[in-house]
This record gives sequence, structure tokens and C-alpha cells, in this order.
Amino acid sequence: MCELCDTPGGEVLWQNALCRVVRVHDANYPGFCRVILNRHVKELSDLPPAERQQLMQVVFAVEQALTRLMRPDKINLASLGNAVPHVHWHIIPRFADDAHFPQPIWAAPVRAGSRRMAPDSGTLRIALDELLQTSYD
Repeated sequence: MCELCDTPGGEVLWQNALCRVVRVHDANYPGFCRVILNRHVKELSDLPPAERQQLMQVVFAVEQALTRLMRPDKINLASLGNAVPHVHWHIIPRFADDAHFPQPIWAAPVRAGSRRMAPDSGTLRIALDELLQTSYD
């Protein structure tokens, strides 16, 4: 049983035949998104090169959209898969005053962290559509 095969993995913002972009509702990390492969594959290297390239185009588009809308100090990209061995990427806007900065969000917190507003889902969908329409028309 695979969590990312059985559930969307978050609020779906964009999708095509290969993958989907979902929003992770985390009050401490507004804007946190995932790009999830639509079929069960354990390792990125198991994908054909063209699909790897397409998947990464989506990851980069999410990074660009979040950068434009949120102006973070940094964007973290992570593809771990230890707990859920299904190809997916985490795209996380980071700010110097968040609870874990400069450590990963999975580390022990170093401060209380400030709260920020995330872009609303509609705005994020529009930004993703604009960035991805030329690749997937």
C-alpha cells in the first residue's frame, strides 16, 4: 500500500498524465508543495530520461511560482522517499526567521518561527498554469 498511490497527497493545484502538483497545508511552512509522479515508481533513475526531464520542468516551475509569489530567502528542493518510496519532490519556501532555518524543516526547531501567509490556491494555480502551459499544451 502506497500513500501517494492511494491519496492525492495534498490539495491538487495542477496535473497532467505524468504528475501532479499538490499543496501541503502546513501552517509553519506556507507555500509548501509537492510534485508527485502519478504512477508508482520508487527511484527517479527508474524513469525514462524524457519523463525525468518533464518531471523536473514541473519541479522548477513550482519553484519559480513560489519565488515570484512569496519572495522567500531560499527554496528547498528535496526528494527523499525513505518513508514513502514513491517518486515525489518537496518544494518548500524558506525564510531566515522560520522555525528551522538554516536547517531542514525535518530537523529540530531552533526558534519559535514567524508566521506568513501563503498565496491562495487560485493564485498559485494561475502561476503554475502560466509557467507550464508552454511545456504541456
